[in-house]
Amino acid sequence: MDLIIPSGGLIFWQLLGFLALLFILIKFAWKPMLASLAERESSIEEALQSAEKARNEMSNLKSENEKLLQEARKERDVILKKAHEASAKMIEDAKTEASKQGAQLIANAKAVIETEKKAALSEVKNQVALLTLEVTEKLLRKQLAEDKAQAALVDQFIKDLKIN
Repeated sequence: MDLIIPSGGLIFWQLLGFLALLFILIKFAWKPMLASLAERESSIEEALQSAEKARNEMSNLKSENEKLLQEARKERDVILKKAHEASAKMIEDAKTEASKQGAQLIANAKAVIETEKKAALSEVKNQVALLTLEVTEKLLRKQLAEDKAQAALVDQFIKDLKIN
């Protein structure tokens, strides 16, 4: 039974050793442990504050990024609109210029055709006149080969002159 119930002296010495150990731990270990716990608690608190601050900054950056993205989209739309207007104007100018050049080419072609037509008509008139003279010359030679025919032609010319 001695093993189950300790004696009073053993309890006293165990209590005294425990209190001494407790005093030593409180004096030398408890303060550093509490200080390290307090330091850890403050570092955790600082980390939480830093995380909250970082989260707020990220939120602000995200909203700023959204604003910048919206501004960039607006600028892109404006640039695309200007580019579309510029290309439409260039196309319209090119069409107008092509129309003017086409009209000028047609007018030039008509002028050239008219000039060539007049030249051709003049050439045809000259050829007809030459052919007429040649035919008349041949006819007159044939008809005026005799003296009687020449005298009759002169008489005819004289009659025509008196009538006119």
